[in-house]
Amino acid sequence: MLATPRREVHVSVPLRRDSGEIVLFSGYRVQHNVSRGPGKGGLRYHPSVDIEEVRALAMWMTWKCAVVDLPYGGAKGGVSIDPRQYSQAELERVTRRYTSEIMPVIGPERDIMAPDMGTNEQTMAWVMDTYSVNQGYTIPGVVTGKPIPVGGSLGRTTATSQGVVHTTKAALAEAGLEVSDASVAVQGFGKVGSHAAAILAGQGARVVAVSDQYGGVHDEDGLDVAALFRHVAETGTVVGFEDSEPIDNHALLALPVDVLIPAAVEGVLDDETAHTVKARWVVEGANGPTTAAGDRILAKNGVTVVPDILANAGGVVVSYFEWVQANQAYWWTEQEIGEKLEHRMHVAYQGVSSLARRGEMSLRDAALVIGIQRTAEAHQIRGLYP
Repeated sequence: MLATPRREVHVSVPLRRDSGEIVLFSGYRVQHNVSRGPGKGGLRYHPSVDIEEVRALAMWMTWKCAVVDLPYGGAKGGVSIDPRQYSQAELERVTRRYTSEIMPVIGPERDIMAPDMGTNEQTMAWVMDTYSVNQGYTIPGVVTGKPIPVGGSLGRTTATSQGVVHTTKAALAEAGLEVSDASVAVQGFGKVGSHAAAILAGQGARVVAVSDQYGGVHDEDGLDVAALFRHVAETGTVVGFEDSEPIDNHALLALPVDVLIPAAVEGVLDDETAHTVKARWVVEGANGPTTAAGDRILAKNGVTVVPDILANAGGVVVSYFEWVQANQAYWWTEQEIGEKLEHRMHVAYQGVSSLARRGEMSLRDAALVIGIQRTAEAHQIRGLYP
């Protein structure tokens, strides 16, 4: 049962373009498991989206929610569209049509969406509005990752990055190190990687290299991350940042740093690149940055990998906080959210680390054991109906 999604929806999403032309996209929503609570997972806009990808990501969310002990199952959605090729008005029409098509299977008690690749807080506002208008009243809990004025949560923007930092600190502490002792390289300067670099630098870490899709920059003495943010805001890329040397993504992965944070795309640490990794810790900011073959190589070489379903779970934790706040119509301060996130991430890390030591297994295997065990237990307790 755990290997098979509970429900899959495939819909057609027609769009009348600004020019009047009609184009058709495929949309999907997969609810992998709802035994621990309603489905929870992002909405992805990307031309390569298909049912297999959405199915895999939904299963990933089941284990992620269970590892950090949230009362959710796993879900995921997607539309096979390249959002960069369409106007804001066209994206709004696609979002509202997709929401209308899957409306019978979503809701604050059924399945709660959040932003993912190609979508953002504005997308979530359109989903919430479409759902609410059809129900006849405002229902902010149908999505998370919304703008603050319509029921979003403080701290949500940097939540995934904060989770990466909390797990990094916990891993370093087990070796008797402080963040200020560590050198860090970050692949990917997007929503997760950029904020993780900034937070780590602010806590005294030496961020020696970062990269994006165009290239990377390196400074052995540590980059000025605040100045780098200003450079990216002006130019759209980290490339060309003053007081740094250029570096490509492959070379960045091979730097002799304490912590490597792959926060870009899937599969960057494979059977070729994993051999070159010299970092002591790999903390997965992205989903699936390490292939199965790469994982085996890293383990053989003594590299500790903090897996994605634990390391980047900060986003879904604060999404849970946003959902709770929406359901009770009472919002917490940013400090309260930060403290609750830190506590939950540390408890989750300690649980995974403790099992890994007892069972003599990797952190990834321990995280999967916990996630699958909790989900299976919920199945067994609830039983089979009818």
